Amino acid sequence: MEKEKSKFGIKDQVGYVFGDLAGSMVNLYIDMYILTFCTYALSIDAKWMAGLFLFAKIWDAINDPLIGSLPDRYMIGKSGNRFKPYIKIAMFPLAVSVLMCFADVSSWPSFMKHAWVAIAYIVYGMSYTGASMPYGAMASAITRNPQERTKLSRARSLGGTAVGVLFLPLVPMVIWNEDQTARPEGFFLMAVISCVACLVFYSILLACTTERYQTVAKAPSQGGGEDYKFFDVLRSAIRNRPLIGVMIASLGNSIASASMGSMSSYLYKEYYHSPRMMALTSPLSIPILLICFPLIPKLAQKFGKRKVILLSVVYNFVFSMCLFLFPISNPYLYLVLATVANAGQTAFMMLIWSFVTDCIDYQEYQTNQRADGTLYSIYTFSRKIAASLTHSGATYLLALVGFVSGAQMQAAGVGEGIRNVATIMPAIASVVEMLGIGLIYNLNKKKTDEIYQELERRYAEETK
Repeated sequence: MEKEKSKFGIKDQVGYVFGDLAGSMVNLYIDMYILTFCTYALSIDAKWMAGLFLFAKIWDAINDPLIGSLPDRYMIGKSGNRFKPYIKIAMFPLAVSVLMCFADVSSWPSFMKHAWVAIAYIVYGMSYTGASMPYGAMASAITRNPQERTKLSRARSLGGTAVGVLFLPLVPMVIWNEDQTARPEGFFLMAVISCVACLVFYSILLACTTERYQTVAKAPSQGGGEDYKFFDVLRSAIRNRPLIGVMIASLGNSIASASMGSMSSYLYKEYYHSPRMMALTSPLSIPILLICFPLIPKLAQKFGKRKVILLSVVYNFVFSMCLFLFPISNPYLYLVLATVANAGQTAFMMLIWSFVTDCIDYQEYQTNQRADGTLYSIYTFSRKIAASLTHSGATYLLALVGFVSGAQMQAAGVGEGIRNVATIMPAIASVVEMLGIGLIYNLNKKKTDEIYQELERRYAEETK
């Protein structure tokens, strides 16, 4: 049912930016630095952390569809909103979880220390699911227009980018001493900032965005009236080829994220012996962001999102292979070139979320069944599985090249091994993204416009 509310505008986009800011303050900080904190400050073995990542992410992926389908099953509160009430509940444990993850328990007995880290990380994962599921799915409730959804996708990418530019560069300056030893209190200080910002930014999201459409699931064979059935939606999702393509492409993006995140921290620490260099990574990306922000949506509208994203991925592959094949000894030169290479992933992230809403529209187009929360959670299920595989795999590779947690100095060759892993991962990521979007995803601009027009016709008939 459509609500008589204000038209989509800048306020919605600003609110959606703050929603991603809120989640990214916790998500990016934990993803980039929890491994660094646990190996350097708590002296926990990298192999054990790899096992934790694998278990926690798989568990997180399993509960994603369960939590994500709740807005499709139950509308809570009296506001008439389907997704916002769930964000209100989940944002508090999410904010607290970052404090738990970076608490200094180095003096605790080994068993208690490991148990605390495991519990804290699992609480974070479940809380992030509780907030991010309704946040992502509510894009379909904010607007039905494909161009406006592209703007929301761009807005979402800005949140994480802003955290990368304004917050994460401060982290290396606070968590490392001059002698390159870790400062546990520095990790916790940044966690406090992340916690407070998370709550403030989610509050701005809730105040600025408007849910205009109540997208209630319909039975495939009828015009509605039957109860929501999770397994009906799941069976349809398995046959949703565009969604499968986006899932596979997101596996590639997870590989790239692991490389640009935690692995880069080890690269600058062990290969270049300049851990604080990470502070310069995000500010250098500002010019690329200023170019991509207005350019990417215009190119997508003119040529189609699929063509733009494929060109960006090919660019990223070529540049990344050069960095892998030709080692660069100067850390400043590497920093600049790696930032330029990652411009392809910037374009990918600006567009990928609008692909997800297109997949949701495609399923309704095929089945006459709408279940935004469930489909979005199925998509994020694949992202969590991808994250578990890539982060655990990268952490195992860290141990495989000889990295020893807590060691003041690593063995010869460890730095070079880390360089090889950190530079080949973006190239592998690009190949996977090309496979998902180039070969499997099958919605071009013409087909997407056709789907949108058909759904608008159906909505118009329902309101007569």
